This record gives sequence, C-alpha cells and structure tokens, in this order.
Amino acid sequence: MAKIPNPWENDNDGLWQDNPAPAKPKGKISPFPKSGNDGFGFKWQWGAAALLAIWLASGLYQVQPNEEGVVLRFGAYERTTMPGLHYHLPLPIESVEKVNITQERSINLGVAELGNPRSSFNESHMLTGDENIVDINLTIVWRIENAKDYLFNMQNPDQTVKVAAQSVLREIVGQSQMMPIISGDRGKVEDETKEELQKVLNEFGSGIKIVRVKLQKADPPKQVVDAFNEVQRAKADMERFKNEAEAYRNEILPKSRGEAAQRLQNAEAYKQSVVNKAQGDAERFLSVYEAYKQGKNVTIKRLYLETMEEVMSKADKVILSPSAKGGNVVPYLPLDRLQKRELKGE
Repeated sequence: MAKIPNPWENDNDGLWQDNPAPAKPKGKISPFPKSGNDGFGFKWQWGAAALLAIWLASGLYQVQPNEEGVVLRFGAYERTTMPGLHYHLPLPIESVEKVNITQERSINLGVAELGNPRSSFNESHMLTGDENIVDINLTIVWRIENAKDYLFNMQNPDQTVKVAAQSVLREIVGQSQMMPIISGDRGKVEDETKEELQKVLNEFGSGIKIVRVKLQKADPPKQVVDAFNEVQRAKADMERFKNEAEAYRNEILPKSRGEAAQRLQNAEAYKQSVVNKAQGDAERFLSVYEAYKQGKNVTIKRLYLETMEEVMSKADKVILSPSAKGGNVVPYLPLDRLQKRELKGE
C-alpha cells in the first residue's frame, strides 16, 4: 500500500521512492482553510470557545475593603465573601450583591417634610409619664453589620428603622417625666433609646447596627410654650423661696440651739451657785450655833456688833464721839458725802 505523501516534507527525505514528488506550494501556507464547509465550521468552534471563555471570566469580581459580597445561586443565599478578588459561577447560575458595611446612614424623627410642615406633628409630639406633651427631634445613625440579614430580612430598611425608633422612643418618653427630658437629662433618653432600638432590630434579624442616637430638640409644643414658661418661672420662684427658707432655717436653728444651750448652762451655773451659797450659809449658821453654845455672851455681843456695823455702814448720818480726838468739826462739813465718795474711789 502506497504511503500518503506529506506536502511539507522535503524530496530528499527518502520517503517518496515510488511516487513522484508533488509540486511545492508557492507562498505562505495558512493553517485555516479559506473556503469550503470545513473552514466555516472551524471558525464557529473558535468563536464558541471565545464566548465560553468570556462567559466563564465574567464570574470574577472584586470586593472593596468597605464592602461585603453576598453570592446568590439562582436567587438563594450561597455564601458571604470578604474584601478581595473572588470568583462565582457566571450568570444566570450565580450572582453577587455588594453591600457597603462602613457607610453610616441617618434618619431624623420629628422633622417636617418639604412643603408639608404638619407632617412631623404626629411623630414629634409625645406624651410623657406626667401627662405632658413634649416636642422631640431625634437623629438616629446606623450602618449595616450583617450583609446577609440586611438583604434577606429587610424589605425597607429606612422605614423599618424609623418605625422601630419611633415606637421605642414613645415608650421611653411615656415612662419619663417631662422636666428631666427638657432641662438637660437627655443622655439617659439617648442611651435607653439606643439600647432598646438595637434589641428590637436584633429580634427582626435586620443586620443593622445602631451607631448613635442624638436628641436634637426637646421642647414643649409651640401652642403652649408661653404658658409652660410661666409655669417654669413659678416653679423657679418656688424653688428660690424654698432655698431661701432652708438657708434661714439652717442659720437660725444652730443659733437658737446655741442660745438654748448657753441658757441651760447659765441656769445650771446659777443653780450650783445658789446651792453652794445656801450650803455655805447653812454651814456658817451651824458653826455660829456651835460657837454660841460654847460661849453665849461672847457670841451674842459679837453678833450684835457685826449686825450694827453692817446697818450703820449704810446710814447717811455720821456720829462723832465727843471724846474722840479732833471732835471739834465744823457743823456744815458734809461728812456723809465725803464718805460715799471715798467708798466709790473718787
């Protein structure tokens, strides 16, 4: 059997011994035939291969550092991918949803919509625990914490957060007094609202993280603000009078207690003095009585002289003995007055 000739081999290779050498092709020989059904089929195969390669390459995707990628297989959750270069099966088998998990979003409660100033009336006016109405403006800042829960469990995230925040805030305000909310104890309301709102969203499986809650405004309604200010001024006056009375009480009570203690001490001292004097007089009387029993005449004379000395010392008259030396005294000389002046030390 004759061997099939190869047109690309040389005549000198010794492979053409029985058949004459074919004519050498002129010019460059293309590996792809240019005519006929065989050439068309070959091009179609290469085109299909290229399209297949492009389709397979379409599964490459990049997740940014601030994102999470959620891969869906025929619309159902398959997996979550972190930042970096990843691959998923091309469409329509798998697709990817990229969710920004660092972007902070905010919602305002109690802010009137453009062109409708009464739109915020219902959501901003709340009833407090002491049956007063307070006008509240609250800002809630949140971000996505779990991309899977956020995509599959939340149909309208902004509206859900807004309704949940309004419900939680009404509950907290309804359990609080009006004055602490208005006068400065807003941090407690903010912390409680953030904590309770996060619990509600976690129960929903929302995949949302509450970053912070800020109470922008807490005032009485505009319709009653004048009357409210009058009430507050009256309460301020009441507190001022109460403080003044308390200060006067704190001042007068210690003083009164000091005076009472001083009077008690004086009375006690007077009591001791009277008792001691009485005891001294009694002892003196007893001693005189004992002396009287020993010598009645001498004691009687001594008592008489002491008594007369005490009585005569208080008399205004001066009695001179005629036998006394220098008894010739001028009659108009005021001896009694001179004696009183000597007693006074003048």
